[in-house]
Amino acid sequence: MSGIRHRSRPAVTAFLKRLAPRTLRGRLSLVALTTATLLMLVLTIAFNAVADHRLQHQADDELRTRAAAVATTIDTSGTTVRILETSHDELLDTNVWIYADGRLLEAPPNAGPLTRVADALAGRDGRPCVTADVDGPLRLCSQPVSGDKSQATVVTALDLSPYRSSAETLLLGSLTLDAVMLACTYALTRLAVGRALRPVRTMTDQATQWSAVASGERFGSMRHPAELARLGTSLDAILDRIRTLLRHEQQLTGELSHELRTPLSRIIAELDWWHTRPRTDDQTRTTHKVIAEAAQSMRTICDTLLDDARGGTLTAPGTAEVLPTLQRLAELLDVPSHLTLTTHGPHLEAGVPPDLLERIISPLLANACRYAHSSITVRAYRTLDAVRIDVTDDGPGVPPPFATRLFEPGRRADPGDGHPGAGLGLPLARRLARSADGEVTYDPRHKPGARFVVNLPAG
Repeated sequence: MSGIRHRSRPAVTAFLKRLAPRTLRGRLSLVALTTATLLMLVLTIAFNAVADHRLQHQADDELRTRAAAVATTIDTSGTTVRILETSHDELLDTNVWIYADGRLLEAPPNAGPLTRVADALAGRDGRPCVTADVDGPLRLCSQPVSGDKSQATVVTALDLSPYRSSAETLLLGSLTLDAVMLACTYALTRLAVGRALRPVRTMTDQATQWSAVASGERFGSMRHPAELARLGTSLDAILDRIRTLLRHEQQLTGELSHELRTPLSRIIAELDWWHTRPRTDDQTRTTHKVIAEAAQSMRTICDTLLDDARGGTLTAPGTAEVLPTLQRLAELLDVPSHLTLTTHGPHLEAGVPPDLLERIISPLLANACRYAHSSITVRAYRTLDAVRIDVTDDGPGVPPPFATRLFEPGRRADPGDGHPGAGLGLPLARRLARSADGEVTYDPRHKPGARFVVNLPAG
């Protein structure tokens, strides 16, 4: 049996949870209704208790008034109590008992069992009134009548049915009023809470709409009550983070497409060249090797950029031999035939992995190939505490007004210059270098052409 009781408790709890309102509006309305119910219950009990006490007090006053009227017909001046006859004896004798020295002198006709209650009440010296249920609710009160030589007691009775009926009517009326008040309380609370939560619903819908399109709209510029102002501040912070995440997602997508475009172009070119006419086995193996190298380069690009996007700081251990890495990158790069690419420098090691070094230098070389007239020079050398790599070309250089926005994502000095590009290479090179505690800068003093300087930790 105890096991059944233990198993039934979770079921009851789950049932109660299903009955509970699922909305804040419903819960607040239920709390208000419960509070109002408890308050109305206490007030109803108190009101009906006071009304019952007041009705009983009125009944006692009525009995005392009748007893006083009966006392005027009793003569206690002599040694014997005498009852005087009046013109309205039939009114005074209704539910009236008269006692003298403990003896019953007069009782109403057909009193029956009620006389025993009157006898007990006349014989007690304490409580003067009692309530009895003899053929209906009755209230009996005793009142002594003192004289010079004798003493009498008058007991009067009153039917409480009219008073009980009035009390029940008051109780029914108060319960009806309570039900009406509770219904109005619940309806008004739902209405008030709904109106109070309407701005919250509006703000939620706006935040959902703005977050979907990374809008610059914010709640801080709108006037709201103090409680909603804090909510607006929190929503603004969330919208800023969502907008930042969307920007990072767009930036990562753009950077991946930007970096993967070169090896993908090599794969397409090799496949087109291989399909134009039959090739020898050696030529086919060469094509396969080029495609494999391009695919490996694409994988390296994806791993490098995704690691940077996940962690924010590239902490992969390793060092890279600078000059061999630069020479390999120059071989892989699609350098136009009219350009001369020169790499030189001593034996140096940079404190970054080779893949990361390639991803930092590759956008600078691609940019130089795009704008150089005849030559590109890549020079590596050691400074006091770092490895420095200069990428120099003899092209038109960077327009001075554009130099301050050179590393902003998506910016190009002249979008209509006929050169492909999305303005993501230089910002990517700087971001990757900074993630490895390095830096990429532009040297505005170099003339003619352009010079970009890469500083990386020494290996």
